[in-house]
Amino acid sequence: MALPSDLGSDLPIAGIPQDADPARPYPVMDWSPTRCGQSAMRIDALGRWFHEGREIRRPALVSLFARLLRREPDGRHVLVTPVEMLDIEVEDAPLFAVDMASDGEGRDRTLRFRIGATGQWVTADAAHPLSMEPHEAGARPALGLDAGLRARIIRPVYYALADLAIGEGHDPVGLWSGGVFHALEDAA
Repeated sequence: MALPSDLGSDLPIAGIPQDADPARPYPVMDWSPTRCGQSAMRIDALGRWFHEGREIRRPALVSLFARLLRREPDGRHVLVTPVEMLDIEVEDAPLFAVDMASDGEGRDRTLRFRIGATGQWVTADAAHPLSMEPHEAGARPALGLDAGLRARIIRPVYYALADLAIGEGHDPVGLWSGGVFHALEDAA
């Protein structure tokens, strides 16, 4: 999965259709390539993508790579195509929830979150739970995603989420979405 030196030109990636719908996720959990290695890529704690130390600035390229991510059972993050699987260093969360939409109230509420790197909207439900993850600076909110991934919920979105939850007055503090109650308090 070699990148061009300018990190900005269109490039074919082995096994990925060039006309693929950017709103549709790739079936990365179905792919089991035998060619494995290192990608020379990393995602920093702010969600910026780098290749060989240089930031990837093309949103379409970041979106493509984000749709090729999955998390392995051992906790490693990998970029996977039908023909190769490459480790990628992730400093914190690989993706970020940068926007939220709320429809309905109480048990009938639906919360949807936009994932910044892909632009895809994900509904919080049993398959995509909201959680408070431990961190050295205190618990931080996250959204479970497909392929074993998670998205860190950015602070302004979390404040809007917390405002909704406090307004509903549940104990513990939380919200319903997708038929599931999502607690927004630190489990510890």
